[in-house]
Amino acid sequence: MPILVMKFGGTSVATLDRIHRASKRVAREVANGYDVIVIVSAMSGRTNELVGWVEETSPLFDAREYDAVVSSGENVTAGLMALRLQEMDVPARSWQGWQVPVKTSGVHSAARIHDIPNDNIMAKFGEGMRVAVVAGFQGIADDGRITTLGRGGSDTTAVAFAAAFKAERCDIYTDVDGVYTTDPRISDKARKLDRIAFEEMLELASLGAKVLQTRSVELAMRYKVKLRVLSSFEEYDPEAGTLVCDEEDIVESKVVAGVAYQRDEAKMTLISVADRPGIASAIFSPLAEAGVNVDMIVQNISEEGRTDMTFSCPVDQVARAEKAMMEAKTRGDINFHDIVADKDVAKVSVVGIGMRSHTGIAAKMFDVLSKEGINIKVITTSEIKISVLIDRKYMELAVQALHDAFELEKA
Repeated sequence: MPILVMKFGGTSVATLDRIHRASKRVAREVANGYDVIVIVSAMSGRTNELVGWVEETSPLFDAREYDAVVSSGENVTAGLMALRLQEMDVPARSWQGWQVPVKTSGVHSAARIHDIPNDNIMAKFGEGMRVAVVAGFQGIADDGRITTLGRGGSDTTAVAFAAAFKAERCDIYTDVDGVYTTDPRISDKARKLDRIAFEEMLELASLGAKVLQTRSVELAMRYKVKLRVLSSFEEYDPEAGTLVCDEEDIVESKVVAGVAYQRDEAKMTLISVADRPGIASAIFSPLAEAGVNVDMIVQNISEEGRTDMTFSCPVDQVARAEKAMMEAKTRGDINFHDIVADKDVAKVSVVGIGMRSHTGIAAKMFDVLSKEGINIKVITTSEIKISVLIDRKYMELAVQALHDAFELEKA
């Protein structure tokens, strides 16, 4: 039989009633002729509770025991859903990561999937099992220890299973009914997209859209897994949600697909850095080692052997970045006069595969922001994205203005 992967996030399985509701969706797909692999998250709020218990018990915790504790939330959900399906006369069985097995690296709390052999589950499908309810977010390392994939890792689990089992599709059930042109909480004109290209979704996910984990979209794009994002709270509709697919599967794309934002950004500038070969490496290697997630980078023109270097990072990493830079200066690796942090900025981006073949998108974006009196601090571009750093107080205005200017409310 064809295989379908269905993933249910924490809000979709937050209570026994919601688990029952999700189980009915699974049973419907079984009735439609699928063998189903269900990937489940922990019940909403449970992972945060488990993390809290770990931190209260051992502030400097052993990462291996952290994974052992926080992975237990998914195990509970998987068992409960399997029981619910059995009560509905659907042959189902729960699976923990080690039972599949989901083979991962040994980097605890941030493991990466290496392999998912399909022998065990396929053998059970052959014996009459119709649903495998798999605990998401977890796997097993070479040393036999339980690992977790990082927050949001159940999305990645689902896509990895869809690739490993050559599933017809991977349905991601969540608390939103699809991918929108922008955040509906900011613009009431935001429109749900019927389809979006992998590359566009990857950019939107990396730029702050919370619908899908970035790693899951990367995997889907690499292995050509068709993803569908849809709500677990709406009535059944085979055409519901947003399909994330190849660019070739979209008949005609708009030039701009969406407007994304990240609120909690910071702009950091090293003033009067000694300009010499290797200076960029001398700056950004210590930042990487300190775990600072650098994004936008701008270097000014050198004057009399000195230059300014500006970069952006999450606002909660500013202190870490400042410490890394001062330590590098003390060691003599870099020489600068001062480091200035602006913690009151936001990043706003327009994304669309249509930008490849259309000119003037950047000019239009800059003109729109200018007319709204919004000053641009930093600009960065890629083939299908233009991002700007602006004062945070103008973020919502910028999102609304750009959404209107590119007429994203129109299909």
